[in-house]
Amino acid sequence: MSIETTSPATDRLVRPLQPMPDFVRLALAERGLVERYAERPAYQRNDYLMWINKAAREETQLKRLNQMLDELEAGEVYMRMKWSGGR
Repeated sequence: MSIETTSPATDRLVRPLQPMPDFVRLALAERGLVERYAERPAYQRNDYLMWINKAAREETQLKRLNQMLDELEAGEVYMRMKWSGGR
């Protein structure tokens, strides 16, 4: 499954659409979370990418990436908050 970064829902985003870095795409595939990422609402996908992309240090980017991956795996968490749309 490919990771779509645009969809009709992304046209309605308030914040600018964020690019997905290759290391994020690879990590999603390696952890088997591509589908779970794609199931999240467009605003969540974009917010996660903006949060990761805005980190100045690589160490911080990786920490944020791992938090996103863990939350996708858990299914009912978004940015350390309970999310009812999860599994």
